[in-house]
Amino acid sequence: MHLRAKLESILFISNRPLSVKKLAELTNGEIAEIESALRELEEKYNTKENGVNLLQVGREYQLATAPDASKLVKDFVREELTGELTRPQLETLTVIAYRCPITKAELEQIRGVNCSLILRNLMIRGLAETFEERGEARYQITMDFLRHLGLRSVRELPDYEKLNSNENLQKFLEMRSPTTNT
Repeated sequence: MHLRAKLESILFISNRPLSVKKLAELTNGEIAEIESALRELEEKYNTKENGVNLLQVGREYQLATAPDASKLVKDFVREELTGELTRPQLETLTVIAYRCPITKAELEQIRGVNCSLILRNLMIRGLAETFEERGEARYQITMDFLRHLGLRSVRELPDYEKLNSNENLQKFLEMRSPTTNT
C-alpha cells in the first residue's frame, strides 16, 4: 500500500489530530516522506470541490469536514443523536440499566456480540457513561437516562430487584468469564 494511502486511512479513522512523528511510527515511514505525502494530501483535499479538508496545526494533522459542508454534517449528526434508538441500542441500554455497574466484557457476554460501537453511541447521546473501578472500565446509565424516563432511580424500573439480582445470570457470567478455570 502506498504511503499516502496509509496516511489517508489513518487520518480518516482518527478522532484526534496526529503528529508527523506519530504518523511515521504508524506507517514505518521517514519524517521527510510523511511530510511530502501530507503535502500531496493537502493538495488533493483542500479544494472547494471536496467535502473533506486536511487540517494542520503546527506539526499535527487531521481530516475534517470542509467548512461548506458543516451545516449538512451538523444536521445529520443531530438527527442521528436525537432519532430513535435502534433495537441493539435499546437492548444494551436495558442491560446496563438493570446490571450497572457492568463491564464491557460482562455486557458482551450477556448480549453475545461486540458492543463497542453501541456503547460509544449511547455515551454520545448521554444515556450511558463510563467510570473506572478497581482498574477496570464500568458502564452505568446517566442522569439524562433517568430524566428521559421520568425516574428518580433505576430501582423504579419494572422488576428491577428481580432482574438486578438474578442469581442465574450471575452464575452464567461467572461460568463464561475468561478468568474462570473450567
